[in-house]
Amino acid sequence: MSNSSITQFLLLSFADRRELQLLHFGLFLGIYLAALLANGFIITAVACDHRLHTPMYFFLLNLSLLDLGSISTIVPKAMASSLWDSRAISYMGCAAQVFLFVFFMSAEYFLLTVMCYDRYLAICKPLHYGTLLGSRVCAHMAAAAWGCGFLYSLLHTASTFSQPLCQGNAVDQFFCEISQILRISCSDTYLREFQLLVFSACVFWGCFVFIVLSYVQIFRVVQRIPSEQGRRKAFSTCLPHLAVLSLFVSTATFACLKPPSISSPSLDMVMAVLYSVVPPAVNPLIYSIRNQELKDSIKKLLQHSWLHLSRPTELFLSNLPTCSLTRSSATQISLGDSP
Repeated sequence: MSNSSITQFLLLSFADRRELQLLHFGLFLGIYLAALLANGFIITAVACDHRLHTPMYFFLLNLSLLDLGSISTIVPKAMASSLWDSRAISYMGCAAQVFLFVFFMSAEYFLLTVMCYDRYLAICKPLHYGTLLGSRVCAHMAAAAWGCGFLYSLLHTASTFSQPLCQGNAVDQFFCEISQILRISCSDTYLREFQLLVFSACVFWGCFVFIVLSYVQIFRVVQRIPSEQGRRKAFSTCLPHLAVLSLFVSTATFACLKPPSISSPSLDMVMAVLYSVVPPAVNPLIYSIRNQELKDSIKKLLQHSWLHLSRPTELFLSNLPTCSLTRSSATQISLGDSP
């Protein structure tokens, strides 16, 4: 790379006061643990429960993996920076953070597009659902989403760090973000940002148009379902996906296309938290709040884990030596008689 003189970057801190830094550490720790537990429960439930071995839950398992990857890329480093009051991140660490975060986020968007196709087949072509979306096809589609995310991230990371940087090493964000790194490059960043924006917009809008057209067909089919219970059930399978997709698209779009007149470090940081930290913790709640099968599986998993944890205690108590006193011996002990 051409930035051999730069060995580290300085990230933007959330606060200068020690009390606020510790508060930020505690908040991020709570969000991170919640995301780990929620996504971990979904992954374990889908992997262990044979009733959930369907295409919809297979894609949900992949979504949870991507959520864990994206939040683990930036939140632990942000917590460490607040705990140790350090803003520094190495050059290679920054490049790795950019690559991994863009990889997980872009792969998640591609996977949400695949999940839309899954809902389209399940509602619009239910008789051909099993043949059109078998296990091998599901694996190929999930692998395509991960692979496209990898190539997309590799292109953006190589394009970003190929620019010479000569306007300092301070990044106005709490993690390494592409737009903030381009602002400290030596060359005119507007052309590079415009090229990246055009390429990203083409990919983004291509998937978005596919999603919109798919849901137009889904809503048309749902409106023709004669029973109200059938329409409600069909809508309930689509609402979580629509909610997650809306959260992802709205926050990412505003973060990328917000007017420069309202741009500020504080607003940029808040928007970065909304599109990078909040979704991985909220997505499992959205998908499980109205999914009775998933809730039953997680409840069964928790009960099974509790039984395994309580069994060693029961075995320990059952193996304790018992001491039974006869009436005469008890009387002798109480009277203090010597042998």
